[in-house]
Amino acid sequence: MEVNIIDNKEKKRFEFKIEDNLSFVEYIVAQDKIYLTHTEVPKELEGKGIASEMIKQIFKKIKEENLKLIPLCPFVAGYIKNHPKYKELLAKGYNV
Repeated sequence: MEVNIIDNKEKKRFEFKIEDNLSFVEYIVAQDKIYLTHTEVPKELEGKGIASEMIKQIFKKIKEENLKLIPLCPFVAGYIKNHPKYKELLAKGYNV
C-alpha cells in the first residue's frame, strides 16, 4: 500500500487518509527540533504497516529540513529502536 502523507500545519500533524479513515502523527516544531508526540491509526487499518510507512516518510522530511528529532511518541521511539539507522536524527542527549 502506498502511503502519501500530507503536512497539515494548521493541526500540527502529518496525515494519511484512505477511504474515510484518517491516520496521523502529531508534532510540535520548536527552533531546530521536531517533537513527534502521538501516532494514531484507526483500528480497521492496524497491522497494515501504515504507521511505519508514515514514520519513514516523516523521517525523510526531518532529514531534508535538517531538524533534530525528539520522539515523545512510544511508537516512534520503538520504531527507532528497531531501525537504529534513524538514531542519527535524534536531538543531542536523546536515546531510545
